[in-house]
Amino acid sequence: MIFSGSFVALVTPFDKSGALDEEALRRLVRGQLRAGTSGLVPCGSTGEAATLTAEEYRRIVTITLEESQGDLPVVAGVGSNATAKAIELAHEAERLGADALLVLAPYYNKPTQEGLYLHFRAVAESTRLPIVAYNIPGRTAVNLLPKTLLRLAADCPSLAAVKEASGSLDQVSEIVSGAPRGFAVLSGDDSLTVPMMAVGAAGVISVVANIAPRQTAAMCAAFAQGDLKKARSLHHKLFPLIKALFVETNPIPVKAALEMMGLCRGIPRLPLTAMTEENRSVLRRELKAFGLL
Repeated sequence: MIFSGSFVALVTPFDKSGALDEEALRRLVRGQLRAGTSGLVPCGSTGEAATLTAEEYRRIVTITLEESQGDLPVVAGVGSNATAKAIELAHEAERLGADALLVLAPYYNKPTQEGLYLHFRAVAESTRLPIVAYNIPGRTAVNLLPKTLLRLAADCPSLAAVKEASGSLDQVSEIVSGAPRGFAVLSGDDSLTVPMMAVGAAGVISVVANIAPRQTAAMCAAFAQGDLKKARSLHHKLFPLIKALFVETNPIPVKAALEMMGLCRGIPRLPLTAMTEENRSVLRRELKAFGLL
């Protein structure tokens, strides 16, 4: 697999009863296929993976695969703070036909760097699928440090990329400069995609691509093709919209935006709640300014 360009961190739409809205999910995936997105990432934090049942997880991955029909790679989220459970999820995603795995750093437990190393190595050794490590200290309370990640990249050939959301360009630079040939860094922060690509990242696993997939893909493509002027222009156009998508905890705002756009219902699952009216006004203003409403 080639990990570059704009991969979308898919939301999980729910119907008015709170159940998985399978038809809405199919529509969202079809929209991504038409928009030039490079890959689909279901069941991550944007997909509210922590609240999904085992059956919902299977259905979401299956539907995403059915709709993509092999045209786009499907990178299934594997997020657990128990290594054994992460391995079970990896096996399930592989059985369902996923093309790769997004493996989250364990949350809440606060493992040491050695614990992080052993966790990712155990998952990597349990599956034949390529793995994207997911480092997001703001949610997990642990930072997968460059030294640990580079050790993993050297020891685990299936570790193909990292979704890096530490917010540190220094950390990105350290990873890029020390990574083996072919290892990809993907931005985990939409507002930092172009800055990260400037120091060697290959693309993004994106929240904003749920609502502006074509523009996010075009931004990544422009940078990769050396059209820095176009990439900067798209970055600055997207930037106010991106900031509006994070005025509350992700995915609350992006689901509200999708509802405003008529693409799916915007209600997340508890403990996440509906967006406040004040912040909905901010979001609606930016959607209109961007031309999405």
